[in-house]
Amino acid sequence: MLHRRWQGWEVLQLFADTTFKPRPNIFYVLEEARRREMAGATVTGGVAGFGKHQHLHTARIFELSSDLPMVLTIIDTAEAIASLLPVVQQMIAGGIVIQDTVKVVHHAPITILQT
Repeated sequence: MLHRRWQGWEVLQLFADTTFKPRPNIFYVLEEARRREMAGATVTGGVAGFGKHQHLHTARIFELSSDLPMVLTIIDTAEAIASLLPVVQQMIAGGIVIQDTVKVVHHAPITILQT
């Protein structure tokens, strides 16, 4: 059974492209989540995707694409997610942001061994 503190959590997902320079805004949001000591966040890169204009972006062999989709997933309490939303809405000009309640069914923190 999970500890009570793992109940009532939410996930925030930001779907954006990587065309912003010098680096995608999604990484600035990731840094802000880390600065706020949020529970966890992961950026994943897509191999293909499309958005509002139905233009297909793909990763092809021998071709470096600079406009592939990226997803930032952040998990934390509802209060922490709510406090981050104004920052997200200001930083993410292109893309979509979704928020949902999640049920944590397993949590096994990684132990880093000191040598």
